[in-house]
Amino acid sequence: MSLALERDRAAGPGRHERPAWMEKPHPLTQVGKAVTIAVTIALVVIPFWVVTATSLAPDQQVIDNGGWALWPDSFTFEAYEKILSGGVVTRALLVSLGVTVFGTLASLVCTVFLAYALARPGVVGGKPVMLMVLFTFLFPPGIIPSFLVVQSLGLRNTYWALVLPVLVNAFNLVVVRGFFQGIPEELYEAARLDGASELRTLFTIVLPLSKAVIAVVGLFYAVGYWNDFFRAVLYLDDASMWPLQTVMRGYVNQGTSLTDTASTEGTVISAPQTLRMAVVVLGTLPILCVYPFVQRYFAKGVLTGAVKS
Repeated sequence: MSLALERDRAAGPGRHERPAWMEKPHPLTQVGKAVTIAVTIALVVIPFWVVTATSLAPDQQVIDNGGWALWPDSFTFEAYEKILSGGVVTRALLVSLGVTVFGTLASLVCTVFLAYALARPGVVGGKPVMLMVLFTFLFPPGIIPSFLVVQSLGLRNTYWALVLPVLVNAFNLVVVRGFFQGIPEELYEAARLDGASELRTLFTIVLPLSKAVIAVVGLFYAVGYWNDFFRAVLYLDDASMWPLQTVMRGYVNQGTSLTDTASTEGTVISAPQTLRMAVVVLGTLPILCVYPFVQRYFAKGVLTGAVKS
């Protein structure tokens, strides 16, 4: 260590100077950054807290405050108990969970297999298929062509219409393909010398090294399936088949009344604002719970795939 310090001293006085692009920012710049970060956090946290507090507040407090509550007088889960009592929201939540889980798994399988095939050199038809993928990425199909294709395939009023049209995303495919291309070619050659097939190479070598990109792309697919509401409106005529986001859109934005289907009289639930906010929290919470576990993979998964592609 001392020898290294002596060599640095002998190199001259400018040896330890920071480059111009790494200079310490001015104190006013640091303050400005801190203020910007604080304001951004406040703009994100405060609205979410108001929504959550309103959903947990008593009905009378929400009514007296004009439909909002900054801090509940007493925390109550009555709104959540009502919307999860076996009615419209419960059914929509199960639909969203099923479509999200099945769709994400199916999309990951198809994306990984197609990306691996396109990443390997010498694949027959690899370049034309890649050009078609890029063409769909640059020129996505419109609503009317997509609707006509789904209708001609007999997928309307089925849950397949929520999965198959978006089974493979071109951007995610390009990212995964770029990541696979970044894996050293020596590993593929070693697997071939050991007699491993392409399928075994994929499962024993490529996938264990690609956990980051698979986690990121899986989150992209899951968020897309979970937040999608338009396809249900377009392809599903039966409202009982709608996912949570479609039900939430109709209830929160359009003021559609939810009825307590657990009640034999089908009476309208009181204090609808608490119900609206509870549905919003229910539609947002699953992604918020999953995201922190995948966040650490974002830089490695997305940047590596994007740079290599």
